[in-house]
Amino acid sequence: MFVDKSMSKNVIVIDKEAGVLEAKDKMAEHQIRHLPVTDKENKLIGVVTDRDVRSAMPSIFVDTCDIDEEKKRIENLKVKDIMTTDIVTVSPLHTLQDAILLIQKTQVGAFPVVDDEGKLKGMISVRDLLRAFINVLGIREPGMLLCVLVENKKGQMKKIVDAITEENVSFGSILVAKYWDEGKRAVFPYLLTNHVAHIRKKLQNMGFELLNPMEWYLDQLPKTQ
Repeated sequence: MFVDKSMSKNVIVIDKEAGVLEAKDKMAEHQIRHLPVTDKENKLIGVVTDRDVRSAMPSIFVDTCDIDEEKKRIENLKVKDIMTTDIVTVSPLHTLQDAILLIQKTQVGAFPVVDDEGKLKGMISVRDLLRAFINVLGIREPGMLLCVLVENKKGQMKKIVDAITEENVSFGSILVAKYWDEGKRAVFPYLLTNHVAHIRKKLQNMGFELLNPMEWYLDQLPKTQ
């Protein structure tokens, strides 16, 4: 899964000589929080965020005698005066996994996607990533999630898949996650059916331990320091 297949390609951009108020209006009109700044060759030279714009706006505590002066300052303020030039970008050939890890590391909600020449090709945001993984996981379709605790050894996944397939039930997806006990894994089949009682019983009869998916998430999260 590559970034270029899930990124937003119709990107709203702005020139560095544009006014900050124009940037503010563009963000409001298109309901975006990140506005790439490009040159005439479409090369990325900066990014303006809603936070940058808010920081440039006058405080509500500005003395009334300074209002005219502050208004003039804002009207003359350019995008180049507030944009961020130290930009974290991704390549169109990065994977979605790369983008997710980068978001977690940088705490940034969206990245410009640029080619080897530095030209802007698109934007990849948390919203784009969520949409992509919703499609991958098949959770648009109604179904039920199971959580099967297994030993961390070969063949366990096949046993689960074979057992469920024998019941003529389709998979939306199946994930494997680390479990907090050493030598264990948690397998999460998302099944495209609301009738899973017989499947649960079958898996238990095969010796698998089934957990409540919601309780597993809540109870097994690492404790906050």
